[in-house]
Amino acid sequence: IVTDTVWHELAFGLENMRTPQDVIARRLAEICAYFGIEHLYDKKISALSGGQKQIVNLASVMVMNPEVLILDEPTSQLDPIAAADFIATLKKLNNELGVTVIITEHRLEDVIPISDKILALDNGKKLIFDTPQTAITALKDNSALLCAMPSSVRLYHALDINCDKCPLDIKQGRGFIQSNFTNKTQWVERIEYTHSEKIALEFDKVYFRYEKNLPDVLKGLDLKIYENEIFCILGANGTGKTTMLNLAANLVKQYSGNIKVFGKKLNTYKNNSLYTNCLSYLPQDVQTVFLKNTVKQELLDANALDIELPFDLSPLYSKHPYDLSGGQQQFLALAKVLASKPRLLLLDEATKGIDAHSKQNLINVLQSLKASGVTIAMVTHDVEFAAQIADRCALFFNGAIASCNTTADFFAENSFYTTAINRMTRNYFANAVTLPDVIQLCTLNQKGGA
Repeated sequence: IVTDTVWHELAFGLENMRTPQDVIARRLAEICAYFGIEHLYDKKISALSGGQKQIVNLASVMVMNPEVLILDEPTSQLDPIAAADFIATLKKLNNELGVTVIITEHRLEDVIPISDKILALDNGKKLIFDTPQTAITALKDNSALLCAMPSSVRLYHALDINCDKCPLDIKQGRGFIQSNFTNKTQWVERIEYTHSEKIALEFDKVYFRYEKNLPDVLKGLDLKIYENEIFCILGANGTGKTTMLNLAANLVKQYSGNIKVFGKKLNTYKNNSLYTNCLSYLPQDVQTVFLKNTVKQELLDANALDIELPFDLSPLYSKHPYDLSGGQQQFLALAKVLASKPRLLLLDEATKGIDAHSKQNLINVLQSLKASGVTIAMVTHDVEFAAQIADRCALFFNGAIASCNTTADFFAENSFYTTAINRMTRNYFANAVTLPDVIQLCTLNQKGGA
């Protein structure tokens, strides 16, 4: 993004191509209608959510009628519904306009089913370049890549059923389950989660707006996050989730209501005591925490070089932080915020830019932190990640919490903000949310078996 308003951004490329003004006006009207962004036309870019910016990015490229569209993790900042819509738009552009789409992506649930070919790389070398069915078959013994595949693919390989064709999407996965397993046993038995009685972070009727003449972003927010739990907050782009974390970290201040950290109001923490052995915040844009020219200098600056980290950054010491991959930047930034030894850790989109294998490492890190007594409050669009790690989840909507429950019940009750496994097994199994859930139920419901 290079301009200040949406319409300037949409027109920028065409203006540089010396397109006549009447043609620009026609193309802008057409592209806004196609992408459904007429309501954003006059808005400032700074006022847009991450998801809205991503749609404007795509529209500003497509208005120039490209033959080839290259995208680098375009859904990493989008909520699940917006991400699915974005991928559907790419398929539409490919089908209707003949645009060739080349995409690198870690969230493959919706991408694999629409792909004509998959290219898998390892250390810069081609492992396979073929149709999804052929490529996935070739990669079945590569655990690091297999764990990134859609849920239906992972289920198929985990159950090792003699079936001609591997299911690639939700519909095919549902057909695979119903064809090979009964549903006499529909429920996964779970251990009931009980939270602590002590509250780590509390919002009490909190209202916030960025300017007096702007509408409220938070509207009477009530929320309690208890000590030593992992709490995930989900919701659409632009609903106020990041704003909530900024308030909790005392980076902005509410105009009404109270916020408490470990029972104390934020304004009672003096002389940076809030950030010393108390609270740490990893923002969505992790580059904002980098100040030095090398990884080693970053760690020295944060007094993090000598602390025991659950991941090894030493091979990266000589690199500039901006030269790291998205996942490596996440781990470096996490190392810096952990150096203050927080009791409450706030994370905003911590899985952004992280591949599936590294994501499992992050899960291990966060579970280790919880075991050591740390409370973790996390905003995420990654429902699969939240389903694996969270004790409780909440859905943010219109500046407040719309629903909150233990993780399994939260996802089992949702229709759209839920996991691929839950959508795949809905109305066949009752409460399957994760891959281990459905593997357990399929094992119990083998046709002709015990």
